[in-house]
Amino acid sequence: MTDLPSTARAVVIGGGIVGCSVAYHLGKLGWTDTVLLERKKLTSGTTFHAAGLVGQLRTSANITQLLGHSVALYRTLEAETGLQTGWKMNGGLRLACNADRWTEVKRQATTAHSFGLEMHLLTPKEAQDLWPLMTIDDVVGAAYLPTDGQANPSDITQSLAKGARMAGVRIFEDTPVTRILVEDGRIKGVETPFGTIACEKVVCCAGQWTRDLAATVGVNVPLVSVEHQYMITERIEGVTPTLPTLRDPDRRTYWKEEVGGLVWGGYEPNPKPWAVKGIPEGFHFETLTPDFDHYAQFMDDAIARVPALAHAGVKQLLNGPESFTPDGNFILGEAPELRNFYVGAGFNAFGIASGGGAGMALAEWVAKGEPPFDLWPVDIRRFGPPHRVTDYVRTRTLEAYAKHYTIAWPAEEMRSARPLRRSPLYAHLKAAGACFGEKLGWERPNWFAGPGEEAVDRYSMARPGWHEAVGREHRAAREHAVLIDQTSFAKFRLTGRDAAGALNRIAAGNVDRAEGSLTYTQMLNAKGGIECDLTIARLGPREFYIVTGTGFATHDFDWISRNLQGEVHLSDITSSMAVLSLMGPTSREILSRHSPDDLSNAAFPFGTARWISVAGCAVLALRVTYVGELGWELHMPVEVAVTVYEALMSGEGAPVLAGYRAIETLRLEKGYRAWGADIGPDHTPVEAGLAWAVKMKTGIDFIGRQAVAAQLAEGVKKRLATFTADPSVVLLGRETIYRNGQRVGWLSSGGYGHTVGKSIGMGYVRHPDGVTEDFVLSGSYELEVASERVPAQVTLAPLYDPLNHRVKG
Repeated sequence: MTDLPSTARAVVIGGGIVGCSVAYHLGKLGWTDTVLLERKKLTSGTTFHAAGLVGQLRTSANITQLLGHSVALYRTLEAETGLQTGWKMNGGLRLACNADRWTEVKRQATTAHSFGLEMHLLTPKEAQDLWPLMTIDDVVGAAYLPTDGQANPSDITQSLAKGARMAGVRIFEDTPVTRILVEDGRIKGVETPFGTIACEKVVCCAGQWTRDLAATVGVNVPLVSVEHQYMITERIEGVTPTLPTLRDPDRRTYWKEEVGGLVWGGYEPNPKPWAVKGIPEGFHFETLTPDFDHYAQFMDDAIARVPALAHAGVKQLLNGPESFTPDGNFILGEAPELRNFYVGAGFNAFGIASGGGAGMALAEWVAKGEPPFDLWPVDIRRFGPPHRVTDYVRTRTLEAYAKHYTIAWPAEEMRSARPLRRSPLYAHLKAAGACFGEKLGWERPNWFAGPGEEAVDRYSMARPGWHEAVGREHRAAREHAVLIDQTSFAKFRLTGRDAAGALNRIAAGNVDRAEGSLTYTQMLNAKGGIECDLTIARLGPREFYIVTGTGFATHDFDWISRNLQGEVHLSDITSSMAVLSLMGPTSREILSRHSPDDLSNAAFPFGTARWISVAGCAVLALRVTYVGELGWELHMPVEVAVTVYEALMSGEGAPVLAGYRAIETLRLEKGYRAWGADIGPDHTPVEAGLAWAVKMKTGIDFIGRQAVAAQLAEGVKKRLATFTADPSVVLLGRETIYRNGQRVGWLSSGGYGHTVGKSIGMGYVRHPDGVTEDFVLSGSYELEVASERVPAQVTLAPLYDPLNHRVKG
């Protein structure tokens, strides 16, 4: 090959639908000096055998928006390029065959309405009118999305490739990347058998090959290959080209029309991993040997749903490997381990639905250095140390695959590959009745069973089985004191001559304060969006201790490290420090019994950090709270955690053990925000009611200052508020907010307040002409919950202790 260029601005690796979509969108953004390299032929990896269903609804507004971009693109692509795409917007049906599933579907319909997506609830007969071949004896109801559809995967990929070429992008088939070149921690280029291409950025969209290829440059991409089968029938009478796609999750199957027949497949509870010892050399345009015995588990249910299937001819049982991930979401973004190396992979068999939007988002990320909007649910930085171990990734991924069509119970926990990361107090807490949850591999106590109770989660679409137990812990925090093991907190240490100035440049709050000061602060992007939400203690002239949420360890470390300047050193010390949070009105009395230090308000005011002695052990005590009560986070070396725990839990008046589900109910009553739900890169401190935490009255510059100043001067178009509803109403988040009968947003989080005795939700009230406090408070509100509207009250102040008397002790 002689026409391979020696330089390019970006190199895209992989010629499946995602790689071609990235190339297409980079071309549209003016990055015409982009090269796409495909090791064999376009679509020859897994794209060519994809089923091609395109559904849009997800639990995230932004991911739904991303999938909506796919639909918008597919509707016009054929006219743009002149190549057929097989796109049909024939709508999508989703069935519910029991009461719990029907509640889930009604909640999904509400989510769709919240995100501006048209979705209709149908009777069984109305669903059958759209899909006449199915029986409906067991159907309770159905949901219909008229803008869903289907496409031909190979055709749409070739059309994207042509669109990319029309924009100036060069595509080379039969050109494998043999090596990615890195120098001083940055991308320098790629090697191929036909020459080297020097480039600024590499975008790895190599499908199930991505994990191994990325690993050669130290980047972790947690995905594995799983066999996925579907059947293609001969023509069946009554199957028309306009038949909607059909999902029957209670029978674990999906269906679509193809050439007068049906394509149907499913997600079995016992999936089969593939290529455990590596993908065979030269594997392309290949499928696997059909496993009729394994597929047989679907047959009886499928025939019961579509009786015509019993007599239909079978063209093929197609068994194709697909890349799946541990949480069922795909993977996008710049790798935290390597600058200018981007990933788009792990699409969990919905790569066709995601391809158009994911390509758009990743192309913008490459071209502009940031995503077009918050993509946290699919951000590569949501993973951490456990995901570097392939056995862990495979075990968890098989569970996620098996749950693809099971009911998504509120607050449901994954069960596989546990326990993995354990606090030194794990055995003590388990013996005390802890029911554990898991985050980033950490076992964390969610709640504690009392006498006669079993420490087992019992899920429900109404109040869950742990509701009363959490209520006990909640009331103990308000009336006495609780002890919560929060060892899983991510903890960083920043040191160096320039530490104070470097940190103050990226923190919206002023951290350059006296030793022993404690600052709750956000870190913002240039648009003022909240990238991190954390607590920073100043321990010395050149030393800071940074605490953030368990699940944000990789993300926040990456954001801080990539924005630091000067002579500084950032280290992750999470595993070396245990954390016990002692919270409640009697917490000072309890702590004083085991510490000789002065814990009075005068000596140890709120918002300070001190090294104190507890049970003869050195403990870094942070006087801070996320539950709205007097209390301390006690940070200590892991080797003394048991000693401190046993001391605090001894004697009369000992605290009550509590877990993370009580933290959630307590923080909702106080209106404390949660990153990833109530706040994130799409929300500014002004919009989130956190402007008080921003150092605007100082002359100190910081990232995002100009954006915050502009909003303070000009106003905002959305504002976070708290809503309450009757205690019988179950709020989970994503319920639609109506103000004076008009849809104005959705709840970002929801739950129950055991002190106020009401259901509580938080969410943004939006209006294109601006949102003031008066606008929020002057409206009459309803919430749409499982497709029914209920009255709601609104407030901008905390429901509990709005003046912070309790926190200040």
